[in-house]
Amino acid sequence: MHIDPFAVEIWMNAHETACELNLAETCVRSLTLGELLQLAGRNEAALGDLLPLRLTYGAIEGSNALRDAIAALYVDRTRGDIVVTHGTAGANALVWQAMVGPGDRVVSFVPTYQQHVSIPESLGADVVRFPLHPGDGWHPDLGALDHAVTPETRMIAFTNPNNPTGARIAPDAMARIVEIARAADAWVLVDEVYRGTGREDPGFDPSIVDLYEKGIATAGMSKAFSLAGLRLGWVTAPREVLEAVALHRDYNTISVGMIDDHLAAIALGAADRLLDRARAITSRNLALIDDWMAGEPSLTWVRPEAGTTALIHYDIDLPSEAFCLDLLAQTGVLLTPGSVFGVEGCVRIGFGNDPAAMADGLPRLSRFLAARRA
Repeated sequence: MHIDPFAVEIWMNAHETACELNLAETCVRSLTLGELLQLAGRNEAALGDLLPLRLTYGAIEGSNALRDAIAALYVDRTRGDIVVTHGTAGANALVWQAMVGPGDRVVSFVPTYQQHVSIPESLGADVVRFPLHPGDGWHPDLGALDHAVTPETRMIAFTNPNNPTGARIAPDAMARIVEIARAADAWVLVDEVYRGTGREDPGFDPSIVDLYEKGIATAGMSKAFSLAGLRLGWVTAPREVLEAVALHRDYNTISVGMIDDHLAAIALGAADRLLDRARAITSRNLALIDDWMAGEPSLTWVRPEAGTTALIHYDIDLPSEAFCLDLLAQTGVLLTPGSVFGVEGCVRIGFGNDPAAMADGLPRLSRFLAARRA
């Protein structure tokens, strides 16, 4: 089976451990184990709960405690509506493998996380790239979507909030997307790994599974919950989808690690506190970027409404990969080239990182831009 190289992951793998200041990071600043326990109202004695834990496969579908905690993030889900996976990436891959085959028509919003284009293409699907535009605030043109979705469409797929733009599809627009999908009897897959990162409290929009009977949601612990190292995600969807996903999951996951399961359940028991922390970090960093952008009038962006990333367009005649490589070599600052998302003349910046790194990195970026324009 041929599959296109995963451009953004290749970029991050090559550079994120070799930079001085990682402004390409998409996760809210990762928690230490001590910070997690503090936020959860536990102390180090809670680690004693791990000592008698026998390191078997454990509950194949995930522990009851974990699945109950995940289900609480939705309106009317129960533990039986959850399949636990190896990260959101694992959740996405399983859904595509279970639900799409040769000749199926898929409408995928772009730019997006590449899984939602390249995996269905590798499975032989007919993928229609539905473009988002900065002039529209990176929001979907719903009239155009109505024309793009036909009775032959099996799946509509997008990230919400969007990666890489940080655009958020508001509930009224989501309701219209559901109408379009229902008219075509199409499934809707929404990668919701950035759900919970809205700027306003509680910043937690309704999930597609709370809006549509053929909605499929994927999510995980990496972004808003600051626990990428757990490598833990999930799918929630109608029963027929979960059964198909579970068949494929048996071949590549069996179960997630019991320690990861245990810690994720602790974290989600304190979900409100973790999300408050995430919003505080991203809001502080966005304020820094706002002030910086005001002093860089030749740069443009659509200010992100949610998520942890944004695209910044620059005025230098230089491909985005070359721009980012030169920036890294000269300043130690890492950004992500827009080219890995199929968008040139821009870079993706992450704003979930340590505000001290943001405060240090933005002036370096200004000096780099000034030198290139001289």
